[in-house]
Amino acid sequence: MGYPGLHASTRPDHPAIVMAGSGETLTYRELDERSNQVAHLFRAHGLQAGDHVAIFMENQIRFMEVIWGAFRSGLYVTAANSFLAADEVAYILDNCDAEIVVSSRAKAETATAIDPATTTNVKRWLMTDGTASSDTGPNWESYEDALAEFPTTPVDDERPGQQMLYSSGTTGQPKGVMRPLPEHPIDELNPLTHVPIGAVYDYGPDMIYLSPAPMYHAAPLTFSSIVQRFGGTLVIMEKFDAKSCLAAIEKYKVTHAQFVPTMFIRMLKLDEADRLEHDLSSMTVAWHAAAPCPVPVKHQMIDWWGPIILEYYAGSEGNGSTLINSEEWLAHPGSVGVPRSGQVHICDDEGNELPAGETGGIYFSGGGAYEYYKAPEKTAGAALPGGRTTLGDIGYVDDDGYLYLTDRKAHMIISGGVNIYPQEIEDALITHPKVADVAVFGVPDPDMGEQVKAVVQPADGVSSDGLEAELITFTRERIAHFKCPKSIDFEAELPRLPTGKLYKRLLRQRYWPAPTSS
Repeated sequence: MGYPGLHASTRPDHPAIVMAGSGETLTYRELDERSNQVAHLFRAHGLQAGDHVAIFMENQIRFMEVIWGAFRSGLYVTAANSFLAADEVAYILDNCDAEIVVSSRAKAETATAIDPATTTNVKRWLMTDGTASSDTGPNWESYEDALAEFPTTPVDDERPGQQMLYSSGTTGQPKGVMRPLPEHPIDELNPLTHVPIGAVYDYGPDMIYLSPAPMYHAAPLTFSSIVQRFGGTLVIMEKFDAKSCLAAIEKYKVTHAQFVPTMFIRMLKLDEADRLEHDLSSMTVAWHAAAPCPVPVKHQMIDWWGPIILEYYAGSEGNGSTLINSEEWLAHPGSVGVPRSGQVHICDDEGNELPAGETGGIYFSGGGAYEYYKAPEKTAGAALPGGRTTLGDIGYVDDDGYLYLTDRKAHMIISGGVNIYPQEIEDALITHPKVADVAVFGVPDPDMGEQVKAVVQPADGVSSDGLEAELITFTRERIAHFKCPKSIDFEAELPRLPTGKLYKRLLRQRYWPAPTSS
């Protein structure tokens, strides 16, 4: 029960992957054979345990076979954000020391614009979906042709690999999160991660898991690979769309799915007829993470889907995590739960631990080991004595030990010496029916240092005329006046990643003067 090779021998025709939109399917026999060919290709180029490869592609049928090729040959695999520009991808490929890169025809325009001179370790560039041609550039070859010469049997020295993913870079240059290679046998579940995840989330061979988010992101990739370790079926959405998501749950009789709060919000803002059109009764577990979920949104989701919603707080670093079910959340609204792995510490800027109810930096101890690749200063900057490490979030615990997220430390607004957390303001504004999306951040203020600015994406068909005053009044009725936005600007669409993360930096920098060199 540990990897596709086992399931290929017991249920070769069971679907391992289904693309939600097209219905294209890969069985466990096909996933096993193709990932074995990938592993042989890596070995043929001299890659050994601990070396690095990378992929740059959209959600598609070939994605997981490349991942499993690395996972079966002891390699680190980096999945680059498929929405990045060529120079941004090049930075990641070079920084992660990738020796082989696999991309796709759909990403050819960006992929072929990558300057090989900036990615000095890459030995081979492969592109899926057909024979390479002149339009893919001189460095790119056909992925399918490259695999054809290799056997479909396992490499002789199979051992588990590991993902090494990069932060989204929403507040600066992305950094790679490197965790130790697993030491368990290839055909066994990792007792530190896979076993507890399987138990907590009711994983099994008959599960049908819907992955609506981009596969390059940590949570979709991690949970999807564990689905296949248990022999379940992974249904991948090519791209998230609220109506299509509900339709996919009904069509494929999905039992498990993972979301980010933005997806909940978009499903809830559908017309009632669209929301209630589909049969969702097959769903037994729905969990969410990646960002704090507004309390009213979570209440509405539990009312709609029932107490099947779980929430966790964790990061790619694997340094600790929390978990909360629906019943616990209703008793502790807004919480992300109690520790599931590691211990939680709330600390001030000097590293002193704070009592329950006081807000500070959130740290874990006793969780998994990690480092930021080739960035020892960033690794050290996220740590305190006693093995305490942080993901950069701010929050507090209540008297019962439940953790609450306040915001990212990097997003905090300091106005007149008072700390203001944008998340609380965003959570209030997003509940307004005329608001489709919102970002809150600090802008320069000559007297207070910073003042609160909101940028709003109006709902479809809503005019911004008179909306600023309406939204400011709405916010002042719900939170303390000193936290409310002093002004609101409007945009047709906010720069949000498909994972749900907002590129707040791109909005914020419009309001701050560019730094000048001295």
